[in-house]
Amino acid sequence: MQLQVRLLRCDGGRRVVLVSAHEGEQVLGSALGEADDAEEAEDRARARLLASLRSTGTPPPPRPVPAPAPQSPSAPAAEAPKPAPALAPAATPSPTPTSTPTPEPPPSPEPPVGQAEDPQDWSAELTHLDLQMRRLGWDREREATYLQRSFGHPSRDRITVYADLIAYLQAIEALEPGCDPAVAAVPMRRADLLDQCNLLLQQLGWDGAMGRSFLETHLGVSSRQQLKDSDLLRFNMLLEEETLLKAADRPAAPGS
Repeated sequence: MQLQVRLLRCDGGRRVVLVSAHEGEQVLGSALGEADDAEEAEDRARARLLASLRSTGTPPPPRPVPAPAPQSPSAPAAEAPKPAPALAPAATPSPTPTSTPTPEPPPSPEPPVGQAEDPQDWSAELTHLDLQMRRLGWDREREATYLQRSFGHPSRDRITVYADLIAYLQAIEALEPGCDPAVAAVPMRRADLLDQCNLLLQQLGWDGAMGRSFLETHLGVSSRQQLKDSDLLRFNMLLEEETLLKAADRPAAPGS
């Protein structure tokens, strides 16, 4: 079993770290930690993850070198081992009605519902990105290092989703001049947040109706597609708290 540590957010002095446990290609669990210090955020995420693994009888993994270590260029983003109950059931529009009891608009992994369609011309965003690179003092090689950690490839030309470009630009704007691209906080990618959300729902054993009820109670919306990325991150942290409460209420396994 291996642990992967990823610094997701560095905003206003707060650090958010994602720690996930893997057995080969299978994701056994993941947890978020938030604190003023990156190492403390990692410790909190690790403690949450280990508590969740213990509750399912999974042996704890060995502790790697402390850090929030940069994501390996060859390591893909954490993916759920199988689809979990989604808050907004996916459905391809067709002339015939779907079998979903509570129909919702087909979810999109990118912008929230109500947001304008993606623009065809990205030249303004790319120009602004070039200005930010000058502000940071990064050349193409440094940007390639950061892109490899963020998206698994070294070229911005391979960013084909507008929401990913915006997430990338926002992450760049939050960085300090002269920072090291090998350890700088990477963008929060909506697809990664949704994958973690699905995994947490699976661990809780919640169906779509239970997830929607929880979402409405805590964030006042009925679909994840209505959430900004920062709110989706907050929702995931609330789900993690529920998994810890569920684990605390579960009787300990014999001999543990």
